[in-house]
Amino acid sequence: MAKTELLSPAGDMKTLIFAINNGADAIYVGGKTFGARAFAPNFSLNELKEAVRYCHLYGVKLYVTANTVIFENEIEEFLDYIKFLYEIGVDAVIMQDLGMINLVRRLIPNLEIHASTQINCHNDESLFLLKDMGVTRAVLAREMSLEEIKSLKCPIEKEVFIHRALCVSYSGQCLFSSLNGGRSGNRGKCVGSCRLPYELYKNKTKVKTTGKYLLSTKELCSVNTIKDILDANINSLKIEGRMKSPEYVGYVTKVYRRLIDEYYSGGNPQITEEEMNNLTTLFNRQFTQGYLFDNNIYNIKTPNHLGSDLGKVIKVNDYKIYIKLSDELYQEDSIRFCESFKGMTVNKLYNEKGLLVNYVSKSDVAIVDNKVGLKNKDNVAKTISKRLIDMVNKIPSKKIPISFKLTALCNRNLELSISDGVNVISEKSIVLEKANNKATSKKEIYSKLNKLGSTPFYLDKCDITVDDVFVPMSFLNELRRSLYDKLISKRCECYNKVDFKYEKKILNDKHDDQSVLVRNEEQLKCVLDKCRIYTEDYELYKKYKDKNVFYKLPRIMTEYPSFKNENLLVSELGGIHKYSHDNNVIADYPLNITNSETVNFLHKLGVKISTISPEVTDFESLEKYSYSTEKIIYGKPDLMILKTFRSDGDCLKNNMNNYFPIIHGNYTTILHHQNINLKDTKGRIILFDETEKEIKNLI
Repeated sequence: MAKTELLSPAGDMKTLIFAINNGADAIYVGGKTFGARAFAPNFSLNELKEAVRYCHLYGVKLYVTANTVIFENEIEEFLDYIKFLYEIGVDAVIMQDLGMINLVRRLIPNLEIHASTQINCHNDESLFLLKDMGVTRAVLAREMSLEEIKSLKCPIEKEVFIHRALCVSYSGQCLFSSLNGGRSGNRGKCVGSCRLPYELYKNKTKVKTTGKYLLSTKELCSVNTIKDILDANINSLKIEGRMKSPEYVGYVTKVYRRLIDEYYSGGNPQITEEEMNNLTTLFNRQFTQGYLFDNNIYNIKTPNHLGSDLGKVIKVNDYKIYIKLSDELYQEDSIRFCESFKGMTVNKLYNEKGLLVNYVSKSDVAIVDNKVGLKNKDNVAKTISKRLIDMVNKIPSKKIPISFKLTALCNRNLELSISDGVNVISEKSIVLEKANNKATSKKEIYSKLNKLGSTPFYLDKCDITVDDVFVPMSFLNELRRSLYDKLISKRCECYNKVDFKYEKKILNDKHDDQSVLVRNEEQLKCVLDKCRIYTEDYELYKKYKDKNVFYKLPRIMTEYPSFKNENLLVSELGGIHKYSHDNNVIADYPLNITNSETVNFLHKLGVKISTISPEVTDFESLEKYSYSTEKIIYGKPDLMILKTFRSDGDCLKNNMNNYFPIIHGNYTTILHHQNINLKDTKGRIILFDETEKEIKNLI
């Protein structure tokens, strides 16, 4: 198997350069539209062209995220954007929207597509469907363990996250921000609802907790498990962080580059104490090894950067703070007083004698001005290291090894060729004459060829054949410049062109049924024979399945029972692949169905009806061009699906006094705090705790 790729993020050009200089094999970026990090700086169209050229010059791949869901009125604009990305030579596009993946594969078949983690790929069945679609790589759900990943059989490239932020919900399965904050995570505008404070309730009684950030996760960090991950033959290891600084991305890339290289050199990669401290200082909410190793992922005490341990305040007055250091402190470092929740940048630093200095050693006492009004002794953390930032900024630019081969023989053309190990380019110049006085030496020729200055190259090998001739240096310089210019062009060239015509057809094959999701048998009896019924209770389904009842499959599937000729409501991609051909399948809204292309693709797979995402508001234009659909007209949809969560509560309350019901099972579901209510329309009713009278009124 090929060497595992190290994939780094970049939110702007400077960060991209830092990632390359520190050893990234590939970079992923987003444009100004259709990317799942809308609040990152991101790249304009011209900047994307520059980024592709720069990456390819250095032999680095560039992937572009186009991993939002696409609404009906955006399809043409989206296709134009993907066409642009293909024609400038991006190595792959990372996508979530199933309809758009299918459409792009049809219209631009030579474009490589990677399935975003937003698709929620967590089993072999989903991977086989993606492979059948022509997807070359899948970014696996962060909830998968390493053992589960190793057991996958589908021969598709696999990518996993190894560092930085975690989503508490299965990615692509969160509507919390969208339905509560009006900004969709599936559209790249997540408000970070999981980082807000909540209270836990059980039977309407508040549950005591040790912190109030009950959904907030730690930071993923795989430096201590990198050997196990590399042993699993995963194709790509991904660092999260398109909103992080160039220095952050550069240093994290540098650490993992060293560990990966040490592994492939036959060593046992080990993180050093200094590297670990630097990673902690750069950003952490405490570190976790994540679900790859079934690790605890929650830090409910704070959603903020904790920094690294710096020491303790041993004395404080109105003017000065005295800190006994457990780590070195530099002028312009930033520090935080942990229990007091106060922070500052150290503009002036004094030693124990009260003298202004720019550095105080570990174990000594440092004195800083009390700019924050600190009153009490406190633990101190370092949150920004000026020395570390300066160090990352001084890392030299990456250089490409080249070789020259020169032939300088009497009565023959001066000939020079350049090679980067893949490309070879040769040129000839003047016919050389025998030297009248002193012949040009190999040393003189080498010196001229080695003048590469600000070019991206360094001279690795030089093969010089010369006899008793005079070589004019101006001609040699001209040859050298011409060759490295042509080599740069060769490494960056792209001749991708595509032309297509996109048309939509109006479709009239519609079902116009009422449906109800029930939670128990009493609710089911209230609506029996009145509409289509969905239930998550398999025993209840078997009892009433001849009465237009459908079994709602789990949203997270690790095993697939044998079903044939059954009525199934399917919520994830693997179930579509497994069951849609020989069962009566309805696709549920967690598949993030937001456009007619997705509906029609699912119909082609055998799906009878597709449930539109609650994020869609323009149903009419979508339904005009699609096969049968259903929309939610009443009830509390799922907001989040969590792999693990504390089981001692049945409700979360936010600081706006909204109560979010919790349903426990093999995974945890958090429901919307209020009912969607689209009056006077047909569609799906989602029941929760409604009375018999309320149910009859709804129907």
